[in-house]
Amino acid sequence: MSVQRVLITGASGFIGGHLLDRFLELGWQVTGIGRRDVAHPSYRRHDLTRPLELDHEFDVVIHAAALASPWGTRREFERQNVLGTQHVIDFCARTNMPRLIAISTSSVYYREAHQFGITEETELPKKAVNHYAATKREAENRVARYGGEWMIVRPRAVFGPRDSVLLPRILTAARAGKLPLLTTRGAPVVGDLIYIDNLVDCIVRAATDRSLHGIVNVTNNEPVPLQSFLLDLLHRLGIPAPTRHVPVKLAMAAAGLLELTHRLFFPSREPAITRFGIHVFAYSKTFDVTKMIAMMGAPRVSLREGVERTVAWLQGGAPSAS
Repeated sequence: MSVQRVLITGASGFIGGHLLDRFLELGWQVTGIGRRDVAHPSYRRHDLTRPLELDHEFDVVIHAAALASPWGTRREFERQNVLGTQHVIDFCARTNMPRLIAISTSSVYYREAHQFGITEETELPKKAVNHYAATKREAENRVARYGGEWMIVRPRAVFGPRDSVLLPRILTAARAGKLPLLTTRGAPVVGDLIYIDNLVDCIVRAATDRSLHGIVNVTNNEPVPLQSFLLDLLHRLGIPAPTRHVPVKLAMAAAGLLELTHRLFFPSREPAITRFGIHVFAYSKTFDVTKMIAMMGAPRVSLREGVERTVAWLQGGAPSAS
């Protein structure tokens, strides 16, 4: 490979940590940064709400750092996702203008409705579904104004070993008996996901092929009925299936009340159920990833295999191979 020096932000997190491992395996000169302490020779602690100062240059910068949560204040999301991104762009602009790859989110597309066959040309809603989506969209706008080479990758529902965002929240609620089964009219709610190794494959391709540019949606290209997917996962893990069936409107109202209570009395604690969490299981979201396949190839790890690896990790089995 001609490109050898890569900076990975958010390297203490789920996606960034996997990227750090993969690029080291590929023999790159890797520097990872993140907010938390990590005992790793290629890692240093840095909070991107402060300007980024490093004493060497990079060929590629992969910006994976973000506040990825359904809960938090608008100010904190702006600090982490918008200001943090701007500091990365500023660093790139005042050094050697490296290739910048920003990991965004498919939630920038989300509306309170079913959405099928979403493409990169799908119009974004006037009002974002939550603070996370709103600030990631603003971060994208800033990346798109960067004067060097750039790409924006929008993954949908990343899962796999070391996940600390998607499945842990759902499983914690299920274990506590606070996860309802939503009742909806019509066909079952379906959605896309992407296994972590497949996302990493896409990022590696984006880092090595300088002809690639622009925005790309990435998924496993295997939409599944979400409720059935969840129930199968709970069964594999020996977690009792939810027994309460709740209409979507009632669940949204209850989540809204719970959010209000936490905002007033427990602002630092995330509610067990949020409106965004209900949204995920209430509305179908599928993606047309023709562009991803043309640019980066088809996913290497099937959804079935990804689930097997994730269950083994959750059960304390051997680490998943990259």
